[in-house]
Amino acid sequence: MILTVNHVTTYDYDAPMGAAVQSLRLFPSRFDGQRTIDWSVSVEGGVKGGAFRDGAGDRVEGWSIRPPVEAVTVTVTGQVETFDTSGVLRGHRELVHPMAYLRETVATWIDDALQELGESAVEGASDMLDRAHRLSSAVAEAIAYKPGVTHTHTTAAEALTQGEGVCQDHAHALIAAARAVDMPARYVSGYLFATEDGAPHEAAHAWAEIWVEGIGWIGFDPANACCPDERYIRLGSGLDAREAAPIRGITQGAGEERLDVTVALEQLQQ
Repeated sequence: MILTVNHVTTYDYDAPMGAAVQSLRLFPSRFDGQRTIDWSVSVEGGVKGGAFRDGAGDRVEGWSIRPPVEAVTVTVTGQVETFDTSGVLRGHRELVHPMAYLRETVATWIDDALQELGESAVEGASDMLDRAHRLSSAVAEAIAYKPGVTHTHTTAAEALTQGEGVCQDHAHALIAAARAVDMPARYVSGYLFATEDGAPHEAAHAWAEIWVEGIGWIGFDPANACCPDERYIRLGSGLDAREAAPIRGITQGAGEERLDVTVALEQLQQ
């Protein structure tokens, strides 16, 4: 499948800022499940700085915007050919040891309910792969997909208690439940092509990956009750949503910030 991406993010400020610096993790990962045909990332009025591949193997690019900064617009366009690898992250080169992803964060803190969810989900599992699938199914059953009921700072424990949330909440809960039973897990940011199957979708999407010894990292998307396939474009990963955020930035000055995001994915006919 060949997918085209048009992603525009705009930050508007009610008063001019002194300066702005951004770190962008907006580039398709290099692995067997996708091939970048064409890709462009630009920041209106920005100056491109250094770029590097992080320990997890994904590209990060720095940008700065000279003052006065009244708005910052980040535009991503491109084409990616995707392949179904059953969620397995084959061919992805990285330096961080999987055990590093057993660390908790504020968003993935494991309370008693998450511990119970993880332990009960894997009871009777035949092997580690079966455990991972059971964990994803348990999270999908425990947290119904419902936009607008959580926010960016909602934790996995809070989402589980509420029983509702979006893809970020599903990913955080799955990460916490997996770590509760000593399975390394991490947060993944990317895109999802919305097909007409009646399932919930967000063009800008998030899911989790669980480390299964003997296989490697495997993606699980509880929000859609599946493993990532050719409809997904993977950008980057981290311990949680904050660490894996496609855009992170710092502005100098005081004032309110307004955010507007549009993401459109289309399939090219081959």
